Amino acid sequence: MTFSLASTRGLGALGGLLTGVGFFGGVAAAKATEKAPYPRPGAEPEEVRKYFTESSTAARLSAVGQAASAAALAGFTVSVAGLAGRSGQGAGALRAAALAGGSFAVATQAVAAVASAALTRPQNELETTGRLRQLLFLSGGPAHGVGLGVLTGVLGLAGLRSGALGRPLAVASLASAPVNILGPLTLAAKPTMVALPIGHAAALVISGFAGVRLARRPG
Repeated sequence: MTFSLASTRGLGALGGLLTGVGFFGGVAAAKATEKAPYPRPGAEPEEVRKYFTESSTAARLSAVGQAASAAALAGFTVSVAGLAGRSGQGAGALRAAALAGGSFAVATQAVAAVASAALTRPQNELETTGRLRQLLFLSGGPAHGVGLGVLTGVLGLAGLRSGALGRPLAVASLASAPVNILGPLTLAAKPTMVALPIGHAAALVISGFAGVRLARRPG
């Protein structure tokens, strides 16, 4: 298997794989070191503070994973924007959408990483803990999903137009996009929130396969 590692395009494309590796790696490391179950959305501040102080190592490992994922996603965003820019009619608008969606996804993921690390401070007051937990959930969940959904939507459309991904992967990327873009609507009905992690995981897996495929392309 030969990758165009010498090119910036190849390195950026591999960010699609590394985005998922960083995120899932952080989750796995956190699960392996946590001392109690992760508090669900809506948990009382006391429960949240207890988790993040007693399982501070797990929370920090998760934050590192999120930060690494955000850094890799930045490179992948540039790669997707480049593919969009070579996709024919409307390429300029597609490229702008990729950069906007990817940048928003990177920023919200970074905010989530900072909030997760900040929650481990034992001196946090309950009010501060509640606000940080809400920031972590919103930035790393529905807000991040919107940016990720726009990026994977552009990836799928540009992949179809250019033939760079192959039809099945491009269609899968397009199909996963609405689940993430519409994620904020799940806040109105808690039972539907299960769509958030499913959509996020699907986008990461698809981006991983797409990143490897793009990195193998010549030029």
